[in-house]
Amino acid sequence: MKHLFASAAVAAATLSTPAFAASEAYVLDPSHSQIVFSYDHLGYSTNFGMFSGFEGEIAFDQENPAASSVSVSFPVRSMLTGWEARFDHFMGEDFFGAGDDDLVTFTSTSIEVTGKDTALITGDLSMNGITKSVVLDASLNQVGDHPMANKPWAGFDATTTVLRSDFEVGAFAPFVGDEVEIMISIEAMKAE
Repeated sequence: MKHLFASAAVAAATLSTPAFAASEAYVLDPSHSQIVFSYDHLGYSTNFGMFSGFEGEIAFDQENPAASSVSVSFPVRSMLTGWEARFDHFMGEDFFGAGDDDLVTFTSTSIEVTGKDTALITGDLSMNGITKSVVLDASLNQVGDHPMANKPWAGFDATTTVLRSDFEVGAFAPFVGDEVEIMISIEAMKAE
C-alpha cells in the first residue's frame, strides 16, 4: 500500500508553472509533503494511512512541463496507520514483510500536459521488489516566492489508484479492498 502513495507524490511534481528558463532542480519539503492512502475494509469502513517526511527531486521545466521529471523514495516502514497493531500487521508476512531498508520508489517516465495547470505523470512505482507503471493525475496549486523562505517554491496535488495485488500485498482481497486510493500533496523548494 505504501508504494502507491509514492506514485502520487511524483505526479504532482511536473505540472506547468510561470516561465523559468529550462529545467531547474527542486527538492521536496518533507515537512509539508504527504501521501495519504485509503482502502475499503470489509465494506464496514474506509481505512486511511499516510507517508510523510519523505524526500524527492524534481527537474521542473516551466516553459516545457512535459520535459520535467520527478523521483521520490522513502522507507516502507515510514508508514503511519494510527494504530501500532495495524502497522505491525502491514510490516509482517501477510503484507510487506518489510525490513528496515525496504524502499518505495517512484521515477517518472513521461508527462502529458492536459491543461494550464494539470498533467498526467506516468512513472515506475517500485515496492516489495516489483515495479509497475502508474499514472498520477496531477495539478499545480501555486508557484512563486515563498513568503518566509524568500526563495522559489511550488506546490502540487495528485491522485491515483493502485491494486495491492499488483505488488503482492493483496492479502484478504477481495474482502479487504484490492484498490488503494492515493492522494498526494507536496511542496518543493528550488535547490541551492
